[in-house]
Amino acid sequence: MKKYAVSIAAVILAVFIAFPIYAADSKGAKGKKIKIGVSLPTQRDERWVRDAQKMKEVAKEEGVDLRMQICDNDAAKQMSQCENLIAAGIDILILAPHDATSAAAIVDNAKAAGLKVISYDRLVLDSDVDLYVSFDNFEVGRLMGEYLVSRVPKGNYAVFAGAPTDNNAKLYRDGALSMIKPLVDKGDIKIVMDQWITDWQPTVAMNLMQNALTASNNKIDAIVAPNDNTAGGIIQALEQVGLAGKVPITGQDAEDTAAQRILKGTQTMTVFKDTKQQAADAIHAAMKMVKGEDAGATSKVNNRRKDVSSILLAPVVVDKSNIDEVLIKSGFLNIKK
Repeated sequence: MKKYAVSIAAVILAVFIAFPIYAADSKGAKGKKIKIGVSLPTQRDERWVRDAQKMKEVAKEEGVDLRMQICDNDAAKQMSQCENLIAAGIDILILAPHDATSAAAIVDNAKAAGLKVISYDRLVLDSDVDLYVSFDNFEVGRLMGEYLVSRVPKGNYAVFAGAPTDNNAKLYRDGALSMIKPLVDKGDIKIVMDQWITDWQPTVAMNLMQNALTASNNKIDAIVAPNDNTAGGIIQALEQVGLAGKVPITGQDAEDTAAQRILKGTQTMTVFKDTKQQAADAIHAAMKMVKGEDAGATSKVNNRRKDVSSILLAPVVVDKSNIDEVLIKSGFLNIKK
């Protein structure tokens, strides 16, 4: 009987060693619960709400202590919030910068405290960040430009870019223009407006679009909108002159409201970026880095100071032809057609 009890105990011990409970993985090298600090720029856009929710879900599943701050598109506030996170004893910082340049100081502060930093979605420029988790953002813009020129190879274009403080906005614009500019040089396309949109605000986008329509006597044939939120503002301006649904317009983020507009026909396309996967990847990478493991980077992106190890997810074009398959049947969005 005694031998039997000993053998059972040995089997249990062997199984535990071979298959440790996953909660143990939520602890760092010193056996303490991993504490991850997250700084996001906003919750005004549906996609950033989605990022925050997914990060919280994954952190809860993994038994991680997640400390999240939202700076509401205020660089100084983001600096202060990150200082507080560092002082609170976080093990690693996930930073989605409002201002790609000034956020380098946040990275410096984290490094001085012995912390690693993941640049999330937006790359922090001129900084010693350890990992970048995002998408191929030049490709996102290129897909927008390719989509438009294949449908409107000639005519007047309005080109909008996101916030000038956001490095991604520059990449989206560069990508779109890589497809549009050759036709401009050829004389087939005329860019009648080329403007940045402060803080990605849809009201700013609407006002700029109203100006473009007035200046061109409503003769706009295609529009590059840098994301779904700004596309919504631009479409409001088009509605005021009876052009909603008549002018091809891009977007990105696959927001619920954009999907509804695509089904309705007022927005032509969006670029789907699986931000739920991106958020999960960032949390998992942070856990690995705290434990001294390989984060799983597959490429490198230069931030003007160094080639940053990066995890880049692939973007997908979505329009009325594939929205059901990509966004609805997949369960990414829960909308009724």
